[in-house]
Amino acid sequence: MKASFYTLGCKVNQNETGALQQLFFENGFEIVGPDDAADVYLVNSCTVTSGGDKKSRQWLRRCKRENPGAVTILTGCYPQAFPEEAAAVLEADVVTGTSARGQIVADLRRFLATGQRVVDIRPHEQGEAFEQLPAEQPLGHTRAFLKIEDGCNRFCAYCIIPYARGRVRSLPPEQLTQQLSNLAGEGYREVVLSGINLCCYGKEFSCTLADAVERAAAIPGIDRIRLGSVEPDLLDEETLVRLSRVEKLCCQFHLSLQSGCEKTLIGMNRHYTPAQYQAVVDRMRRLFDRPLFTTDVIVGFPGESEEDFEESRAFVAGLDFLKVHVFSYSRRPGTAAAKREDQIPEQVKAQRSRRLIETAEAVRERVIAGWSGSRDTVLLEQPVSRGLYTGYTSRYIPVLVSAPNAKQGDLLEVTLGDFDGSRCTAQPV
Repeated sequence: MKASFYTLGCKVNQNETGALQQLFFENGFEIVGPDDAADVYLVNSCTVTSGGDKKSRQWLRRCKRENPGAVTILTGCYPQAFPEEAAAVLEADVVTGTSARGQIVADLRRFLATGQRVVDIRPHEQGEAFEQLPAEQPLGHTRAFLKIEDGCNRFCAYCIIPYARGRVRSLPPEQLTQQLSNLAGEGYREVVLSGINLCCYGKEFSCTLADAVERAAAIPGIDRIRLGSVEPDLLDEETLVRLSRVEKLCCQFHLSLQSGCEKTLIGMNRHYTPAQYQAVVDRMRRLFDRPLFTTDVIVGFPGESEEDFEESRAFVAGLDFLKVHVFSYSRRPGTAAAKREDQIPEQVKAQRSRRLIETAEAVRERVIAGWSGSRDTVLLEQPVSRGLYTGYTSRYIPVLVSAPNAKQGDLLEVTLGDFDGSRCTAQPV
């Protein structure tokens, strides 16, 4: 049987889809693309916005319309956060959440045996263990993603994720070492450690994110380690110092911001001020070798005035981010912010998004231009033509490398050239 997968949402979701594909493959399924004809169609949903829920339903509808005999599966954050609503999506033959993912093939087989819809959304429980799925094994020996933490305890005012993912839990250290060794054995040179709240890794085992990074660095064959999104207030001094001593750790960090306005951060129930965020960035710039930062910013949060937005925009412009992911606030039922009466009109949010994107792109061009003539290492990822590859430097600058004597998956030291608005040219040293 052929199985097709469609993913919405964050890097963790993408990582988990890869794990589910591996699970299906190990159970005898042929994995095909999201637009290919298949016997089973699975959507791994995102529920950060109601738009994500709508996209999941639309995709399932299209699959049923174009392939009436196929089985459809709805899984992920949407069913977990809104089980009754998701169970009513009749276009899905099987509905599961973010817990007990390992049972999804059994749920599918139950439907195939009985013809009866299967709704298996199991609630997250306090103290539950981290569910270990098969390690994702995407095609090509380049970058591998490994989820080492799940869940969040923070309850930001705009975010439904604690309800969709449950509480913090971590991959046990011994299993972490084993998974990393397996990935190295598959030929991966770079590993990205990811999680819903990555900085909380290891709390139940009396260890920290620094321990996870040090374990990864000790694995022969893994030459680069990259981190997923991290929270600025959870990067304490000891963790930063230890991380700075790991030579294999890439000096690029996705440091979550959400707003550069203190009033807005308080309303969001974030746990830092812009000044504290700035202090963390300054400290990391002293500890690490020319680090670059990416971030997320929300515009149009309830109560955000024009002055608040401009305060946030000015803060973002002053931090020299490599990349800023800009999001318009999306009202999410079940969150504290959704109940507020001071919602911002959609046209105002859209206009502010455009302005912030323009500011962020100008900063990005200036930051990348400042690397012209500098050296860095690049992981060759996708061949464009014979001897020409795309890839990313250790600091996540996108490049186009002319390397006729290299192959996909190689790590090369290069000299960076001009930036064309999309990628830098680069020549091997």
